[in-house]
Amino acid sequence: MKKALLIPVLLLLFTTLFAQKVDSIYFNLYTDSLKKGTYNYINVIGKLSNGNFRPMDSTQLIFTSSYGKFYGNSLWLPFEPTVEKVDITVKARQIPSQILYRTIYIKKKADDEKLKTVDEIMAEPPKRVKRRKN
Repeated sequence: MKKALLIPVLLLLFTTLFAQKVDSIYFNLYTDSLKKGTYNYINVIGKLSNGNFRPMDSTQLIFTSSYGKFYGNSLWLPFEPTVEKVDITVKARQIPSQILYRTIYIKKKADDEKLKTVDEIMAEPPKRVKRRKN
């Protein structure tokens, strides 16, 4: 019985001794503004002690914001926000001294812009490039 318990305990100690530790965390945002009425994914990556990077989620991080509500890594903003910017704080669960702060503005312009089709783009005359005289 004692030998049967010894193996799992040694295995657990071995994995914790050689597990990679997160040295630092960074924002890796896909956009410069947040959209209204949708989930905005807040991407945070961690630099491991071996130099590799890996994405981190809400099991490893604590997300808070001055406005909206976090669901995992995603920040939900209402359709009609009452603020123009959101302050986001991310704290590592294992090392609470690792904290990130970021202020991100909420997009004001509507997303109803109609994009040109391929045919419309191809029908446009080519733009001339002005050369500067030296």
